[in-house]
Amino acid sequence: MNIREERHKPHRSISVVIVDDHPLFRDGLSNAIELEDDIRVVAQCADGEEALRAIQRLHPDVVLLDINLPGMNGMQVTRQIKTEQPQVAVVVVTGYHDSEQVLHAMRTGASAYCSKDINPDELIAIIRDVADGLYVVGEERLSERDLKMWISAGVEAATGPYALDPEDHFVPLSPREMEILQFVVRGLSNKEIAKALRISHQTVKNHMTSILKKLNVQDRTQAAVTALRYGWVRIQDTGSNDPVGRA
Repeated sequence: MNIREERHKPHRSISVVIVDDHPLFRDGLSNAIELEDDIRVVAQCADGEEALRAIQRLHPDVVLLDINLPGMNGMQVTRQIKTEQPQVAVVVVTGYHDSEQVLHAMRTGASAYCSKDINPDELIAIIRDVADGLYVVGEERLSERDLKMWISAGVEAATGPYALDPEDHFVPLSPREMEILQFVVRGLSNKEIAKALRISHQTVKNHMTSILKKLNVQDRTQAAVTALRYGWVRIQDTGSNDPVGRA
């Protein structure tokens, strides 16, 4: 008997929260899930803050979570979920799919990572697996011990923003750092960001130092490119109303 067969409990009722800012995609996921007798959708949320409130109230078994969300991104939401309710399994379902992003998500606390073009039957199987305590990486179903070994191997082989010490515990950008990074993507200087946020120039510099260190990049341009590449910052969130009055 393999690990999936041994751990799966077919008669268990699994509660799911869906987090995505596209109503049509949320409804599509919900409709597919509701065809299953053992899985029920208990909430749909459009952003991270709403999701955290719902999860705190409902204590679901599984959260299906996009990365590219308004406000808090999916990585930040994942970290907060796992800090407050570590028993909740997070499945990242996103259009931003590559090996580095998968590694990043699993280090943050996700139980699985899949592309939005996943076959519904495959997603249902993943929901059941993570609810049973497994971790899903590609076609592999892993135990917690196996996942740690997979992460260690991945970090050792990684480059760019993931070239980190395997012993380091990944910490995503804070809400304030994400806010500053959004201004960086818009092209604002530290001085302009300080004015917009009504904080000191030095405070912005300190945050920028932390951002560059966490992303393991050399400058603001690389930080902005990394954030956009992986969907951590949304272009539409940068807004057209300039708080510093620039034309």
